[in-house]
Amino acid sequence: MKNSLLLLLLVWIIGGCTSANNEINLPYYTEANFTPQWLDQEKVEGIHRVADFTLTNQDGQQISNGDLKGKIYVTNFFFTICPTICPKMTNNLQRIQEAFPEDDDVLLVSHTVMPWVDSVAVLKEFAERNQINSNKWHLLTGDKDLIYSLGRTSYFADEGFGKSVTDESDFLHTENIVLVDADQHIRGVYNGTLPLEMTRLIEDIGRLKKELGS
Repeated sequence: MKNSLLLLLLVWIIGGCTSANNEINLPYYTEANFTPQWLDQEKVEGIHRVADFTLTNQDGQQISNGDLKGKIYVTNFFFTICPTICPKMTNNLQRIQEAFPEDDDVLLVSHTVMPWVDSVAVLKEFAERNQINSNKWHLLTGDKDLIYSLGRTSYFADEGFGKSVTDESDFLHTENIVLVDADQHIRGVYNGTLPLEMTRLIEDIGRLKKELGS
């Protein structure tokens, strides 16, 4: 009898812990060291957000962060002639596009770090070659200083994987993929060269959608 009661108590404790873990929201990331913070909703106001920007996508359309407000989006930095990590990242991001093909609330945003090479026409050809859906995935080009500032001060690119930039003129090249919520807070960071990380990212997008009630 005692053993049965002990077993029931253990099942109840484990079940309770599992339910609690399932209800934990994704953390917020507010600093370049990517230290996760679990915040109550009333403490979210005023924390780090992606800065305002306006850039141009592969269709020649002006895209601003205002166009992304209310959307969950996945973002990274790349350039079309990159021979190393960028092709891996593009292939891995294809999984995100394929996982949410009809979901208008989930987008992908890739910023070129070589805007002097990656014109609208070049990005358009890259999109067609890589089967990128322009309604789902924006490839952005524009002012270099703006892109680099966004990368380093908004998305904390060049950080988080044992790499730090001391000279702001250094070339921006990062394997980070960042998850941004509907209020433009950073909610996840992933190594874009690893397929397993994309599995985690897809799961986290699902969790974020539940959190936002979408």
